[in-house]
Amino acid sequence: MQRSQAALFLVLGLVALGLVGEIVPLYTDWLWFQEVGYTGVFLTTLKLRGSLFTAVAVVVLVFLYGNLTFAARRARPDVLWELEDQLGLPGRVVIEPIIRRFLPVVLAFIAFASGLRASARWETLLQYSSAVPFGTIDPLFGRDLGFFVFTLPFWRMVVGWATALVIGTLVLTVVIYVLQRSLVLTARGPRLAAGARSHLLLLGCVVLMLAGVGFWLDRFELLYSPRGVVFGASYTDIHASLPVLNALTVLSALCALACLVQITRGGLRLIAAGLLVLIGVWILGLGIYPALLQRFRVTPNELAAERPFIQHNIRMTRQAYGLDRVEEKEFPADESLDARALERNASTIKNIRLWDHRPLLRTFAQLQEIRTYYRFVDVDNDRYTVNGEYRQLMLSPRELSYQNLQTRAGSWINEHLTFTHGYGVVVGPVNRITPEGLPELWVKDIPPQSEGFTRVTRPEIYFGEISNDYVLVRTRSQELDYPAGDQNVYATYAGRGGVPLVSWLRKLVFAARFGEVKLLLSNDLTPESRLMMYRTVGERVRTIAPFFQYDRDPYIVVTDDGRLQWMLDGYTTTDRYPYSDPVRGLGNYIRNSVKAVIDAYHGTVTFYIADATDPIVRAYARAFPGLLKPLSEMPADLQRHIRYPEDFFTIQARKYATYHMLDPQVFYNKEDLWAVPRRTVEGREREIEPYYTIMRLPGEAREEFILLTLFNPARRDNMIAWLAARSDPGHYGRLIAYNFPKQKLVYGPRQIDARIDQDPVISQQLSLWNQRGSTVIRGSLLAIPIDQSLIYVQPLYLAASEQGALPELRRVIVAYGNQIAMEATLEQSLARIFGGRPVPTVVSAPTPAGGAPREAVTGARALVLRAWEIWERSQDALRRGDWAQYGAEQKRLEETLRSLREANR
Repeated sequence: MQRSQAALFLVLGLVALGLVGEIVPLYTDWLWFQEVGYTGVFLTTLKLRGSLFTAVAVVVLVFLYGNLTFAARRARPDVLWELEDQLGLPGRVVIEPIIRRFLPVVLAFIAFASGLRASARWETLLQYSSAVPFGTIDPLFGRDLGFFVFTLPFWRMVVGWATALVIGTLVLTVVIYVLQRSLVLTARGPRLAAGARSHLLLLGCVVLMLAGVGFWLDRFELLYSPRGVVFGASYTDIHASLPVLNALTVLSALCALACLVQITRGGLRLIAAGLLVLIGVWILGLGIYPALLQRFRVTPNELAAERPFIQHNIRMTRQAYGLDRVEEKEFPADESLDARALERNASTIKNIRLWDHRPLLRTFAQLQEIRTYYRFVDVDNDRYTVNGEYRQLMLSPRELSYQNLQTRAGSWINEHLTFTHGYGVVVGPVNRITPEGLPELWVKDIPPQSEGFTRVTRPEIYFGEISNDYVLVRTRSQELDYPAGDQNVYATYAGRGGVPLVSWLRKLVFAARFGEVKLLLSNDLTPESRLMMYRTVGERVRTIAPFFQYDRDPYIVVTDDGRLQWMLDGYTTTDRYPYSDPVRGLGNYIRNSVKAVIDAYHGTVTFYIADATDPIVRAYARAFPGLLKPLSEMPADLQRHIRYPEDFFTIQARKYATYHMLDPQVFYNKEDLWAVPRRTVEGREREIEPYYTIMRLPGEAREEFILLTLFNPARRDNMIAWLAARSDPGHYGRLIAYNFPKQKLVYGPRQIDARIDQDPVISQQLSLWNQRGSTVIRGSLLAIPIDQSLIYVQPLYLAASEQGALPELRRVIVAYGNQIAMEATLEQSLARIFGGRPVPTVVSAPTPAGGAPREAVTGARALVLRAWEIWERSQDALRRGDWAQYGAEQKRLEETLRSLREANR
């Protein structure tokens, strides 16, 4: 008795711990959802999960209990059978009390586990209950695509659960009958009681009926078949698998009927014959026959047989990835650029990005982290209007890195009460450099100092790309605001973020959640104190709306009033779009339908609908009223910084490389297959990443912010096209593909790289730098369309070999047609190729010791710097004994000095 009580108390204790383990996160999440203002989302999700759990648990419990108790109490065998049992099981006198005692407990556990597992599928129920039509029908069954995306997954889930339940019940019922001796294996063969026989036949009837429903639903799954030359239903699927599935549906129904008939007739011959026919048709019709048809009918005439299905695949894939919106234009790639054309496109030249994020992050780390516990995680490219000019800028927030706190500073108070936030942002133009080869900064230092840029009025970053589990604000402990020399400046959080710790209960539940008793015992906490959690931008939006996919790269925005806001792109995806070619790990449909804005100080999160034509986002808006706002309600100073997301564009570009081919025969033969160019970066071959730039598209009146990528013909290195995504208001989301003449050779990035390596002057200079204890870092190779022509630009950085060295931008290479130039600045390289007066220089004067703002270097000073660099190159050539190079440099020096004399007149 004492052992039974101990076991009972142990079980009750474990159950209590399990409930606490579920209730504590649930309650703390409820408090957090109150903080961010999305309790409606929390309650709707909880309602769906609870409904699924309750419905499934009740159905499983009732169905199992009804069948198993019936099997345990109603079926009575012949007494003599027990004497003939060959299994050697204990007698019924022993078995029956055990079944009566433990059967309810086992069934309750099975029902609980089933309900818990079912509750995880709440999104399927939500999509089914909030479904909206796509307005497009599939080419095989003529149904709206909403049926395949929203309805079909729900019914397949229900049929799958029901089949698993009935089969499981059938197995457990057989076990009960065996234990109860209603089913006995004797020397004369198996013996089955009449009641048990009828019961098992009824369960078999239900299984076969569900199998028939499953076969009927399997017909729609043919639209996702990978069998043919393209994804989707193929000739074999339509002419072999589809008729067989229809036949199997009918046969399953007939077999179910045979089970009912067999109840009134002795033996099992009728159902056995039906099952043999069903299994035979299944194996022959879905295995052997389609393979034979594919081999002997389709393969010899594959293009003719698969042509209509290739057309379906092309059309549906282009729709699924938004490629049907791509506008195609011709781009002649003329070589007619001159100095006047560059002057007309001065804004494009001024916004060519010369700073790559990898060397730039190293430079920021050395110059602007200020303290070891700060870290720059990423560099974001965006555009701002500065002094009336449309400029592309680099922005990098200075975040607090808890991993870099010193060991002594790693106490609980310092990590959770004192060091609570990052501070400030670094901002600079993408192409301006100092004479030392470092980036010019318009916003820098702590507190942020702005030069010609919007003053940052709220520099604190409580919510960013990196964080710890939680921090506590408005406590009695001093909260570090920012370091100032040998002293620190402290502040008290005045924002709206955080869960108020107004009661001892709240402290208790958060202490249990984070496993930290100091939350209960600390004297630094007051009723005004707040706990901030889910502080990482990505984690914050995923906790609110986990049904969206999100971009990898949130980017920081400085608003007109100087606040810091994060913007993050959200995607709606599905793998249920008929005929659309899938992407591994993503699905076969994607839309950039959501823009999320997160305040770096307050932590407020706002979701906006970016693509109101997307049926999936409309379904979620219907399911969660108040979650998604129209894009028109986004503040104007944020709308100006919406940009086309890079992840989405990359997926589209990879698909467009294949699905720009519209003719089925060309597509089948892969006659015009493209690929995104690849380059060797840091010893590894990688795809060239899309890049943002400000340029004037051909035929447009002004410059705009675009995202651009390039295409090569498959297995060739020349360029064949480029794709641009527009980001500015009024044109946002438009895709334009510019095709080069196929009869003309346009150098691709790999060919330009090879020509740079083969240039004697450039290769000698690079070798010389690498031999002097320095490392040459070759930046991104950017193709910049200007008018109807194309130029390539590549920056070169020089860094000392020792750790912690600053990469300095020392040269800029420009390639145009067959000409290549490498000079100290972009403007000088352009002047070398195109002649004329260079565009005003972008080299900045050094900052005076007193910290006054840098002023632009005059044209004369730029010429002096250029003359000095030419003289250095000539001396290097002289030391090497390269007289030809020495003579060429002397000639360049003479031309530069002549220009300097003219400038000083």
